[in-house]
Amino acid sequence: MEGRIPLIGEEFPRVEVRTTHGKKVLPDDYRGKWFVLFSHPADFTPVCTTEFVAFQKRYDEFRKLNTELIGLSIDQVFSHIKWVEWIKEKLGVEIEFPIIADDLGELSKRLGLIHPNKGTNTVRAVFIVDPNGIIRAIIYYPQEVGRNIDEILRAVKALQTSDEKRVAIPANWPNNELINDAVIVPPASNVEEARKRLESKEFECYDWWFCYRKV
Repeated sequence: MEGRIPLIGEEFPRVEVRTTHGKKVLPDDYRGKWFVLFSHPADFTPVCTTEFVAFQKRYDEFRKLNTELIGLSIDQVFSHIKWVEWIKEKLGVEIEFPIIADDLGELSKRLGLIHPNKGTNTVRAVFIVDPNGIIRAIIYYPQEVGRNIDEILRAVKALQTSDEKRVAIPANWPNNELINDAVIVPPASNVEEARKRLESKEFECYDWWFCYRKV
């Protein structure tokens, strides 16, 4: 994996980081938990501030899904601490999750968070990592567009549901335009199974290759 950014399905690179909550080793310190690592361009910037408030407002929902949050930028740790203090003092929101101080940019470069055409700061990247330290989703946003935190929460729920139920998750789940909150069952693996799909009472089908059921 050296020399390129990690991909979906690969293990998150093992690295020791400095955070507002002290030193941590990723992904080791989060074994047995999901975690969402998200980078932001800079402390004390308006869009990033709105994102951190939005993440914190949903932190309890993430934790109910056995999921932790970790922020990251190339600011120094004292900047993170002061910014968190400012958010609490001015906005009444206490940021409870750690923020990585990647002031040398080493982790940011390994994760592909610095895009030269978008400046020297980190873009708004999101890595969703499972309890085994495997990267399950990667999302990149430009610096000028804030993230939809509900979509990140939905992605975690969808991945966990897919793992547990061995199903695929439709667009806009759980409010899909065709099948609402149902999930898609794996495709038939042979001709006989395909034929029986349409006769099955376990699920509903548009055709043998598009069958679904309630969770």
